[in-house]
Parts: sequence; C-alpha cells; structure tokens
Amino acid sequence: MAAVSLRKSNARLPPEVNRVLYVRNLPFNISSEEMYDIFGKYGAIRQIRLGNGKDTRGTAFVVYEDIYDAKNAVDHLSGFNVANRYLIVLYYQPTKMSKKSDVKKKEEEITRLQEKYGLGSKTPSSSSNA
Repeated sequence: MAAVSLRKSNARLPPEVNRVLYVRNLPFNISSEEMYDIFGKYGAIRQIRLGNGKDTRGTAFVVYEDIYDAKNAVDHLSGFNVANRYLIVLYYQPTKMSKKSDVKKKEEEITRLQEKYGLGSKTPSSSSNA
C-alpha cells in the first residue's frame, strides 16, 4: 500500500535507491523458496541469487521488477529477524563493491612486484634475517 501512494504522488527517490538489493547476515541454510516467501511480499521479484562460496555465504542479491517495491522491501526488512539473525538489507551499489575488489587486486599486484624485485615482507626485521 505504501508503494502505491509513493507512485501516485510522484515522490523523488534518493539516488542510491535501485531495484537490486544486497542482503547480508542470512542464515547459511536458507533456501531460495524461503527467500521468495520473505521478499515476495513486497512485490514482483525478477531474480534472487544466494551466495554459496566460502566468502559469499550468508549473502544474496534480490532483484525486483519495480524500484518502489525494492524501496518498500528495504524499509520493512532491514533488521528483520530470520532464524535468530537480523537481516541487513542494502541497495546494491556497484561502485562500493568494485572498490573492495580493487583493493584486493592492488594488494596482489604489490605482492607480485615484491616477489619480482626480491623485496621481503613489509617488516624490516625479517629482511635482516636473510
């Protein structure tokens, strides 16, 4: 109902609002059917992607058909308790996500260059042991 009133009043949404949600702190054993039950209450869902890798477990991406449905889900599901875990529901922001991967790439590049040029670890004490 709240989303319908937003549409009729032509309210402007903040720039970070988007149809793709990033969900953290999910129980590791949650099924996609349970995700559709929880998030489907707020509108039509295009896609749900559950993290299944070691570093992505407990996270998911939820893509809504409509931006107002996504906003409604964020407003209602942030802090929602699922299996004694409180959900963290955020708008997906690719710029923030890519910054994390950029840091990893830079660290890998530094390590590669250190090995290439025979530089030791960052601590001076380890280089004196050689």
